[in-house]
Amino acid sequence: MKLKLKKLIFGAGRPVIFLNEQSAKKLNAHIGDRIEIRYDGKEIIAVLDIVKGFLKTGEVSLSEEATKYISPKPDKFIDIYLALEPRSNRYIFKKLKGEELSKKEIESIIKDIVNNALNEAEIAYFVSGVYEKGMTQKETIFLTEAISNTGEMLKWHYPLIADKHCIGGIPGNRTTPLVISICAAAGVRMPKTSSRAITSAAGTADTMETITNVEFSVSDLKKIVGKTNACLVWGGSLGIAPADDKLIRVERMLNIDPESQLIASIIAKKLAAGSNHILIDIPCGEGAKVSKNKAINLKNKFLAVAKHFKLKMRVVLTSGIQPIGNGIGPLLEMYDVLKVLKRENSPKDLERKSIFLAGHILEMAGKAKKNKGVVMAEEILYSGKALAKFEEIISAQGKKELINLAPHFFKIKSKKSGTIKKIDNFAINHVARTLGCPTDKSAGIYLYYHIDDKVKKGEPLLTLYSESPKKLQEAIELFNVNSSISIK
Repeated sequence: MKLKLKKLIFGAGRPVIFLNEQSAKKLNAHIGDRIEIRYDGKEIIAVLDIVKGFLKTGEVSLSEEATKYISPKPDKFIDIYLALEPRSNRYIFKKLKGEELSKKEIESIIKDIVNNALNEAEIAYFVSGVYEKGMTQKETIFLTEAISNTGEMLKWHYPLIADKHCIGGIPGNRTTPLVISICAAAGVRMPKTSSRAITSAAGTADTMETITNVEFSVSDLKKIVGKTNACLVWGGSLGIAPADDKLIRVERMLNIDPESQLIASIIAKKLAAGSNHILIDIPCGEGAKVSKNKAINLKNKFLAVAKHFKLKMRVVLTSGIQPIGNGIGPLLEMYDVLKVLKRENSPKDLERKSIFLAGHILEMAGKAKKNKGVVMAEEILYSGKALAKFEEIISAQGKKELINLAPHFFKIKSKKSGTIKKIDNFAINHVARTLGCPTDKSAGIYLYYHIDDKVKKGEPLLTLYSESPKKLQEAIELFNVNSSISIK
């Protein structure tokens, strides 16, 4: 069917096509159906939505996401067809039954995700299938390769490109800006592309966005790295591994993070970013995503997949039994980062862990001798060189003035004296997200104590911040119900 395009400035978060009822009936299409759009040699699949009053018969409108892809001119005609059910749905069903998928089958699923041939419900079935049934090492390698090949591949003229990644799940734990600043100050090139939060209160990109720009083109990113040795940007803006961004969006909705997809996601993005020396941080223990035994198993899987792709990788297991730092949420985590860099009453757990991780990278990159990386990292941080490098990076990316903390806050006080025995990471993340994190950058939690600290009755355990009084009240109630902090 050939229809005339009517311009519509509307972002839907995904490619959407808008028709009136008569046009939809003529096409024999219903809301939610896949519609194939063709224009000037370009093709895209979009989801159908039916509107009343806005469009005449013979007219069509597209969301910004669809318009951006095919770049049609206003008032021109585009061809639309009812798209067939993608073959990859059969392969998703195979995974739901626990069957092993071939390389071609996995490539077909990932290709259809990128091309919008699969809707979010179908992607959710795939994510759930991988979560429930798992993947073999061979499948994980195929998935990694398929994800890394579905977008931009950054090429560098430098022989050594380093990166670090944490599997996440721990509130606070904002080590990346510190590690990058320390290592870049030592001459290690680290073009860090980060994701936004999936299940936690903030991701590195969310936190960095409070003080600098994080969305760049590939050419601008290369200029920043050429000038400063590093960057701290959101990978989603670069077109790197776009299939992974769509998978992450569904994982966020389902609040799950399948192991095989976690491995494939991380290594695929490192491959696409051109990294060849990679440090993986796996927080483990009670309250973390994985236990100590599972962490060891996960470490071995990471190393096996990295070996297949000829990557130099180290995997370290760290304590994940409680939050790291005092701030939880984008702005509060940036406050912690700045305190460490400026040597102003810094949270020592965050400082120690950042130095430890930076030390590993300095050794991997040949900047420090074996077992001397921590000493070198300390010298760079304590001398102010890391702060100077961080300021150089955020200036190159476009420095912003920090916003104020959310106006509505509440101090939760200890009901008894004793020793902190447990802080539930999952519950704390849940409370922070209820407060509005990570979307509301100024929302979050300030944590006053950690495990083994002594507290007196009536002293504040934490302060909750939110842009909304209603969200604040919901978070208070959630904290009280979940018993997020245990004192004995």
